[in-house]
Amino acid sequence: MRVFVAGATGVLGTAAVRRLVSSGHEVTGIARGSDKRRALHTLGANAVEVDLFDANAMRAAIEGHDVVCNLATHIPTGTAFMRRSSWRENDRIRSEGSAVLAKAAADCGALRLIQESVAYVYADAGQEWITEQSPLDHHPMIRSSITAGENAMGFADQYRFAVVLRFGAFYGDDALTHWQLDRVRKGKPVLLGDPEGYVSPITIEDAAGAVVAALAAPTGVYNVAAQPVHRSEWARALATAAGVDGSARFVSGLTRAFLGSKAEVNARSLRISSDAFHAATGWRARTELAEGFAPAVKVVH
Repeated sequence: MRVFVAGATGVLGTAAVRRLVSSGHEVTGIARGSDKRRALHTLGANAVEVDLFDANAMRAAIEGHDVVCNLATHIPTGTAFMRRSSWRENDRIRSEGSAVLAKAAADCGALRLIQESVAYVYADAGQEWITEQSPLDHHPMIRSSITAGENAMGFADQYRFAVVLRFGAFYGDDALTHWQLDRVRKGKPVLLGDPEGYVSPITIEDAAGAVVAALAAPTGVYNVAAQPVHRSEWARALATAAGVDGSARFVSGLTRAFLGSKAEVNARSLRISSDAFHAATGWRARTELAEGFAPAVKVVH
């Protein structure tokens, strides 16, 4: 199939493009600048420089493709995650950009649209499993992810397929994981929430595999994560990956109170079930928790 990828040079996009090409698909990705174009060419993909918010340009770029994957994001890292202003570009990409892309895909006769989303859209469920029917929480920091999913589902009809992938907490060779490991090595607190609450992690590579699997999924919204773990277990895994004894530190209750609602999204207990996606495609996360940190681990001299 001919597959068009927005966000092709991001962490997830790069891994997904690699997987798509190796699976025999002809891939075109958005790449701004000569370095990013060369990176896509190295992966065996075509590159096009186009503005995600330019409807005419997007139609021209997508023309002739069977599938459109929207993996474009601009997620703030580190302490910037807590600043509402840091999310403006990401919100625009997920709200306006997803709408432009979905309409362009429909206008050009694409048969399938795959939209990236996040499991953080769900309300805290404590110890309960979260399925695709669980309640959502329209927190301002993740509301645009819900909008992106709605825009994608509007693409679907009796002839066209739309697949929304609500990914768990990414980790691996990405900026957030590196930031977390650096803080753990310095003995600084990095985790929010109840130690007995749940995290549902997913490596970048497993997420990329899910994007490929989504090429055969029926229309729908799907959770995509590995086996959920208690935050206390996640804290120990972070410490081990960082090369320090014990567990990563949790942010104090006083600091959480100071941060207020800005910390609420990351503090949620999300015990995500991916059974529906497995039933639809056969996909399962293949990476063990400790193994998933391997790409991010650096030797500290």
